[in-house]
Amino acid sequence: MSDSRQGTENAAAPQRKDVRRNKQILLDAAAAVFVTSGVEAPVRDIAARAGVGIGTIYRHFPTRADLIVAVFRHQVETCVQAGPALLASCPTAYDALERWIDLFVDFLVTKHGLAAALQHDNAGFETLHAYFIDHLVPVCAQLLDAAAAAGEIRSDIGGLQLMRGVGNLCVGAENDPSYDPRALVALLVAGLRLPHRSGSASGATPGEP
Repeated sequence: MSDSRQGTENAAAPQRKDVRRNKQILLDAAAAVFVTSGVEAPVRDIAARAGVGIGTIYRHFPTRADLIVAVFRHQVETCVQAGPALLASCPTAYDALERWIDLFVDFLVTKHGLAAALQHDNAGFETLHAYFIDHLVPVCAQLLDAAAAAGEIRSDIGGLQLMRGVGNLCVGAENDPSYDPRALVALLVAGLRLPHRSGSASGATPGEP
């Protein structure tokens, strides 16, 4: 490799790093605005939060669908990374599952409109749905398998089944601020637990009514 070519590549490396960093700033700003204003928030609000011009956003994300997909992918990766980390840090696999489902619910609910966007017929969102399934279902399945292996939950519910159930409970939350699906999701997850076999719930000893 010639010195001139090596010099060009060395000079381009920091530029690529700057591009990645700037794109990350835009995604962080968009995610924050989506939390408060939903995925239909004006692009100017995202630009203002990121400290850039509107044109900068459109250079990176020509359409709103492109921006939503990019933010969604970033949030999916966060959930993917959280699964193994929670299994390693939580006292039980069931605790890890509960906390991961909490993150999943936050992801669906606080990003107004994303749960509904998954069911959109747009080709971009179909790709997003596939990305969602391919990356999150194995993580959810890993958590379920770990809790089932520990004897904490039933073993006949798969990752996709559970995530669909949680997703169905979250649909509509983006349009009704008074509706918080977390309590219902908690009941759903609690229903996975196996009944305690030592004694009874009332504390009665064997033979007592």
